[in-house]
Amino acid sequence: MTQSTYAFKQLPEEKVFKDPIHRYIHVKDQLIWDLIKTKEFQRLRRIKQLGTLYLSFHTAEHSRFGHSLGVYEIVRRMIDESFFGREAWDNADRPLALCAALLHDLGHGPFSHSFEKIFGTDHEAFTQAIITGDTEVNEVLSRVDADFPQEVADVINKTHDNKLVISMISSQIDADRMDYLQRDAYFTGVSYGQFDMERILRLMRPSKDEVLIKESGMHAVESFIMSRYQMYWQIYFHPVSRGGEVLLNNCLRRAKQLYDEGYQFTMTPTDFIPFFKNEMTIQEYVDLDEAVVVYYLKKWIHESDPILSDLSRRFINRDLFKYMPFDGSIITITELTDLFIQGGIDPNYYFVSESFSDLPYDYDRPGSNRQPIHLLRRNGKIREISSQSLVISSITGINREDYKLYYPKELIANIEDDEVRNAIIGLLNELN
Repeated sequence: MTQSTYAFKQLPEEKVFKDPIHRYIHVKDQLIWDLIKTKEFQRLRRIKQLGTLYLSFHTAEHSRFGHSLGVYEIVRRMIDESFFGREAWDNADRPLALCAALLHDLGHGPFSHSFEKIFGTDHEAFTQAIITGDTEVNEVLSRVDADFPQEVADVINKTHDNKLVISMISSQIDADRMDYLQRDAYFTGVSYGQFDMERILRLMRPSKDEVLIKESGMHAVESFIMSRYQMYWQIYFHPVSRGGEVLLNNCLRRAKQLYDEGYQFTMTPTDFIPFFKNEMTIQEYVDLDEAVVVYYLKKWIHESDPILSDLSRRFINRDLFKYMPFDGSIITITELTDLFIQGGIDPNYYFVSESFSDLPYDYDRPGSNRQPIHLLRRNGKIREISSQSLVISSITGINREDYKLYYPKELIANIEDDEVRNAIIGLLNELN
């Protein structure tokens, strides 16, 4: 990477952000401070870290702004406290690592994954587009070197030649996961996401291609992996919060269908039109945040289309669909879909089957694209962690799945055809 005076320029006085996870986030570099002040980074204040999860955990309203600062702080500590002065670390890579950490979530859209699912956007692709496009972020990065924005984008895209920097931000034990597990646990009020980050950071060692963990830190890594496993199944896959996502998905999908069919909205959804057409510019993408989306959802309650109006009302007022577990049977879904149609309920918007799955830890094997966690032994040899840990070995490569059905219980109860209504209720009761 080309060095420049600006890349390593220090602020006259260190800036700090008070933070509930890291106590203080320290900013000493002019480059980082200038990036934080850009409008594209400030936009992350208006994007929730956990999307619709606040419908289940009422305090889960923290932003991607806070998370991004947290990831930056962890990478800064990796470099300044564990890597600096070690043979495998080239401190010329410090600006690259810090910028990639800070900007890694820059392209997340409102309500993140719901938005991506409906409009086919990719937050990582938009992160790279914002970094390399005509933006304030690009202007700041270009002060380092004309090629520097592309280098930062390549780290986020995992295509940069520097595999060590990539692994600091994106691996099975990276700064991203270490921040969001603790931050999300704090703001949801649970203890699952807690682990000994201080010990892990102290025992991290740089190598040519990845971050290694000294073998004495193995038990702290075990705790980290189990924390991640528990957070996914107790928090991220919580069926109520996923029910909120189901409603939001269907609201956006219905609005898009109506626009495609030429429906005349009471208030033209100007901000959504570029997304309906799949012709959005970077500026239009950046301009759309959660405040804008919620504004339209409130307006859509008063639309003449009964489905859009009802779904929007449900989301805004937290009138969520009921849910129940089921075995994932296509036959069950088909039977219920047919019955919903007979009962006058549109299954495209009022009957949803959701599947969740997670692989807590994987290793380097055929078909796996995950970089394994490696331990550095006292004799200098490197070992993949599941070969040394009984705890991690027991969950390695195991993919856990769960299925839920979402439906409007009160609409089913109002079906006038007794036979159809009773058939739906009977099938649902069999699943309980």
